[in-house]
Amino acid sequence: MKMNGNQITPGNVIEHKGGLWVAVKTNAVKPGKGGAFNQVELKNLIDGTKLNERFRADETVERIRLDQKDFQFLYAQGEQLVFMDTDTYEQLELAEEFVGERAAFLQDGMTVTVELYNERPIGITLPQYVTLEIVEADPVVKGQTAASSYKPAKMENGMRVMVPPFVTSGEKIVVDTNEITYVRRAD
Repeated sequence: MKMNGNQITPGNVIEHKGGLWVAVKTNAVKPGKGGAFNQVELKNLIDGTKLNERFRADETVERIRLDQKDFQFLYAQGEQLVFMDTDTYEQLELAEEFVGERAAFLQDGMTVTVELYNERPIGITLPQYVTLEIVEADPVVKGQTAASSYKPAKMENGMRVMVPPFVTSGEKIVVDTNEITYVRRAD
């Protein structure tokens, strides 16, 4: 599907210079002299390299549609993470580095969305929020102001997150998997 260069928005996947690129940031620029253009920061979906490009309104690019399929996380096997297609029950193995640091949030049976291009995995989306238990939290220091005084805490998956002073060890909290931040206490 063709689209004009000024229509590129963050999250769009385009074919450019023989590769697949996702738009990370865009900035519409209207200089005093000359025509307007769209300054786009692109990230290569295959090797992760970044590129800054200018696209004029009259330039066209090929927008790529990725297939999205739901997979269920089964288990980790060494450096590989094993997922199962919820429709066909076929298994898919992805390298832990493909998922990145967010792999620590994977829990048995969790449903994730894998983006595929020509049956090849390109990206993975975890649920936005997960519930985890705090295993270690620093005690509250008396005299600290209540406003914005967060303390470090360690979660059951080994990751650290900043939590409000009232959160103690053994409590369950809801964490944002994209920002890796505390959201609220779990119910």
